[in-house]
Formats: sequence, C-alpha cells, structure tokens
Amino acid sequence: MEKLGFIGMGNMAQALAAGFINACAIAQENVYAFAPNQEKLAKNAAAIGFTAVKTVQELADTCDTLVMACKPYQIESVLAELGDKLKGKALISIAAGWDFARYEKALPAGVRLQFIMPNTPAMVGEGVLLFEEKNTLTPEEHAEVKKLFAAVGLVQELPSNLMGIGGTVTGCGPAFVDLFIEAYSDAAVKYGLKREDAYKLISQMVLGSAKLQLATGTHPGVLKDNVCSPAGTTIRGVTALEEHGFRNACIKSVDAIMNR
Repeated sequence: MEKLGFIGMGNMAQALAAGFINACAIAQENVYAFAPNQEKLAKNAAAIGFTAVKTVQELADTCDTLVMACKPYQIESVLAELGDKLKGKALISIAAGWDFARYEKALPAGVRLQFIMPNTPAMVGEGVLLFEEKNTLTPEEHAEVKKLFAAVGLVQELPSNLMGIGGTVTGCGPAFVDLFIEAYSDAAVKYGLKREDAYKLISQMVLGSAKLQLATGTHPGVLKDNVCSPAGTTIRGVTALEEHGFRNACIKSVDAIMNR
C-alpha cells in the first residue's frame, strides 16, 4: 500500500496509527485520517504524526487503502458519502458487527475488503487482531495488511463462522481479565498491600503467566499443577475457586454474550 487513510480517529484508530508509525511499519507521511471533530483530529495528528484531512472525500482521493474506524452506526452514511470514490480501493474495517457478509450487501462493485477485529491491548502493542478469512484483497495486499497489523499484536485468521466467538473471547476478554485483576487486588488490599502495589503486582503476575504459556505452549492445566504442591497453599486456593464455580462462571460469561 502507498497511503493509508483512517475514517474516524477514536481510541482504537489512535492505537493502530501510533503502533504502525512507531514500529516503522509504514512511514508517517503516508498515514492520513479524517474525523468530524477537526480540533481533536489536529491534536491527535500532532501527537501521533499522521496527516489530518478535512473531508472523507479528500481522504478517499488521497489514499489507496482506507480503514473504516468510525462507529458502526455511522458506516452506512459514510458509505453513502463516499459512493463511487470507493471503487478500486482496499477497505479494511475494524467496526464491530460489520463483517464481510454485511459489507458485501452495502459496498459498490470494485471495492476490495478485509474485516478485522482488534482488541484494546493493541494500544500497547499486545493486541489480538482477528482477520476474517473471507476477503477480497489481492494476495499482495493481504500480506501487506497482515504485516502492518502484526506491529500491534498477534494476527490470527479465522473462518467467518468463528469470528463471533473469537471476538467474544479476545474483545470482551480484557474486561473479564481486568475484573479478575481488580478482585485479586481487593483481596491483596484486604490483607495489607497498598492499592497501587496490588494493581502492579497482580497485573504483572497475569502478564507473566500469559507469556509463560505462550512461550512454552504448555497446557494451562499443567502450568497450574506445577504451582500446586501437595497439601500446599496454592491447591487450597484452587479448591476454593472450584467450590465457588470459577470455571463455570467463565464459561457462562461467554454463553451470555453468544446467546444474547
């Protein structure tokens, strides 16, 4: 791709733009953005290094690849504004609920499309970027886009029928993990740790535990067993979690989303 244009510049778009530029995945002079709030856009442009433009039509005229990063309810009106200007473009969408099948009904002919579901840890370069397998990018574009998004996290392709569950565990999951961190921090504060120390220690524990599993590929149950000495303190805590339905609560949280 020569020039990349963001339609919308909310938190996720800011994280992606900054991640791409900071990782030198794309030159900052080749990154553009449009957002209705021009004052805020200008501030973000100065901070991140992209070029702000005044209209979405100008963005389409300037860039060969566009990232649909506005709110989902705004997409239909944006598509109407752009009209035939989208023809011949590569469109990457990160808007929730707008998958390939939905765009296929709304886009004019000649637009190449890739739907991606990022999550908030992309803001620190540790995201999960789910790529819907069904796409109409050229092979070269597809490789370029995957390389670009790999600058902010793990890229994983999924078939269309698994994007829902993939997005649930990776997109909603950070909130569940944050709740876990908060709960264990409350327990640590209960027994004397300062609040700021509790957050720091427990967040690092979660990060380290996740990195250990990813680095070794060891089954999480085996890693758990490795910490649980016979008649020790850890197995007592694990037993308490099991008695209070920890695993079932995790599964039910996913059920609540998938069965909504």
